[in-house]
Amino acid sequence: MTEYEIEPVRGLPGMLPAGERILWQGAPDRRALARTAFHTRLVAGYFAVLVAWATIAAAVHGVRAPGDLLGAAMTLALGLVGVGLLHLLAWGSARTTVYTLTDRRIVLRIGIALPTCVNLPLGQIGAVDLALRTDGSGDLPLAVLGIPKLGYVALWPHARPWRLVTPQPMLRAVPDAGAVAALIARTCAAADPIGLATKLDTRLPARAAQDQAVAA
Repeated sequence: MTEYEIEPVRGLPGMLPAGERILWQGAPDRRALARTAFHTRLVAGYFAVLVAWATIAAAVHGVRAPGDLLGAAMTLALGLVGVGLLHLLAWGSARTTVYTLTDRRIVLRIGIALPTCVNLPLGQIGAVDLALRTDGSGDLPLAVLGIPKLGYVALWPHARPWRLVTPQPMLRAVPDAGAVAALIARTCAAADPIGLATKLDTRLPARAAQDQAVAA
């Protein structure tokens, strides 16, 4: 893990060593990141329920003046501000994130206030999982061999959810995630042709699986 201020190569903490090639670079989709990491829809739904509850309560007691709906209005305003801030955080996270795959490593440049580069040599990646969504975006958790060097908080939101004891770095909300996962798996297998340590585990949500079945 290396903190940096100047990038000689976009998304990397230094110049590429001789013979190393960039195979792919990408970043999270802002909208998908807002939905999945910052849970904007869940928060919006929560505030919608509170606004409806406050409105119904006011109606039961009788609405005789605009001030009787002040509670509902304040809850609505608070919800709009909260969801707006979450979208702003998702935009900042997506804008400052670069995922890089080379023929030797995977690099995650992450962090809004304190940019950090996480270097993962391909030989240390034991598995590449794929959680695919119906819009083609998806999350790619990386199972790293050995003792984790990074904590969950340091990686979030680029960490597999709920893996607190053994955090797993994750490429989050990646567009065209299926193709990217396949490329990473092939590159890892090529870097370890004897062990073939890397595998691709695709887990489709129920809706995605149904859509594929209908398409077939």
